[in-house]
Amino acid sequence: MDATITRSSIHGVAQAPPSKSYTHRAILAAGYADGAIVRDPLLSADTRATIRAVEAFGGDVSEEDDHLVVDGFFGRPRVPADVIDCANSGTTMRLVSATAALADGITVLTGDRSLRSRPQGPLLEAIEGLGGRAESTRDNGQAPLVIGGPIQGGEVSIPGDVSSQYVSALLMAGAVTDEGIEIELETELKSAPYVDVTLELLEAFGVGAEPLGTDGEDGIRSAGAAGFTVAGGQSYEPGDGEYYVPGDFSSISYLLATGVLAADEDEGLTIRGAYPSAQGDAAIVDVVERMGGRVEWDRENGRIEVERSDLSGVEVDVGDTPDLLPTIATLGAAADGETRITNCEHVRYKETDRVSAMAKELDALGAVVEEYADELVVDGAASQLSGTAVSGHDDHRIVMALAVAGLVAEGATTVRGAEHVDVSFPDFFEVLYDLGADVVRE
Repeated sequence: MDATITRSSIHGVAQAPPSKSYTHRAILAAGYADGAIVRDPLLSADTRATIRAVEAFGGDVSEEDDHLVVDGFFGRPRVPADVIDCANSGTTMRLVSATAALADGITVLTGDRSLRSRPQGPLLEAIEGLGGRAESTRDNGQAPLVIGGPIQGGEVSIPGDVSSQYVSALLMAGAVTDEGIEIELETELKSAPYVDVTLELLEAFGVGAEPLGTDGEDGIRSAGAAGFTVAGGQSYEPGDGEYYVPGDFSSISYLLATGVLAADEDEGLTIRGAYPSAQGDAAIVDVVERMGGRVEWDRENGRIEVERSDLSGVEVDVGDTPDLLPTIATLGAAADGETRITNCEHVRYKETDRVSAMAKELDALGAVVEEYADELVVDGAASQLSGTAVSGHDDHRIVMALAVAGLVAEGATTVRGAEHVDVSFPDFFEVLYDLGADVVRE
């Protein structure tokens, strides 16, 4: 599907979609439990992959109006009767690889072409280090994967700069092993807030896990951690048998960018569902404010008021917030001066190489962009955005970031592969249309 966005002014109220990161973890945690209700989940292509995995391991998930009813496998996953297809969901594959290592037999995990190109090797080595079987069928550290168990727990070391999801996967599975798991990090942890999301979710399900040797920098529990530990023999039991999924700040970032770039000068934009949580991507509020954006965040009521603003370039380290790079790059292309996005090499290992993808497509729109191994630099002052056809690179975050750019580019911008928003924000284009944007899908 293509989406064509013509320069527009928007206003009104937008509801933030539920968090994809929390929904994945909540569905799997409910699977580890005897069962639970997951309220306000994000039902998207990615999270449905996690639902399929939970059912493959012996659970059952039924969809109600605004919640999921999960009958879990109580920490003892069965051997799946068939291959688990994780589609395009890297989170699903990594989290459930550790689940598969608990089963008394062999599990095969695969996904689409993009997912089969993403690195899984460190997690496979960790599972083998814990006594399990873990192989890449092509012997390249990428899916399809063959996982065998059951592991009992123990000590393991992994790199921290490839994916924080390796840590999250081992912590979630480690709680139901006999011995628990202690993780030593071989390199500095990137995307630490995502491990904080896991720790927060585990706590809500009655499971204790802790970082080791952390300095808790800037309120991030996992920042600077030397490792993590989770005791074995624990049970997943959420309070009152249910868990509420918070709003998603990765998705809020596109709404926030839409507001500061294209809001009607008299009415502005209100974003609802923006409650504080462990999500590192809440940093987008600070980034926009540093750029000069007029933003007021009522944390208690979960509301952000946004006004159209003249922005200036800033430097942003995305080591802990990789999913914000496409949004910040778009903001930089419309700002005055240089926006320098640093510490971003790990952003190349997502659904696509998001550093190169944003550099290429913003250049096509008329932005002046320089790409380096670990930096993306956008010169907004020298940029003049003009609509054209651009590729979404089969990546939901690239699609949404380019659509936001289309709201301020001269003429019409056509984003190819727009259907991929279904991964995290299925109603994205409907929301833009309801806010007054000129959007045509075909």
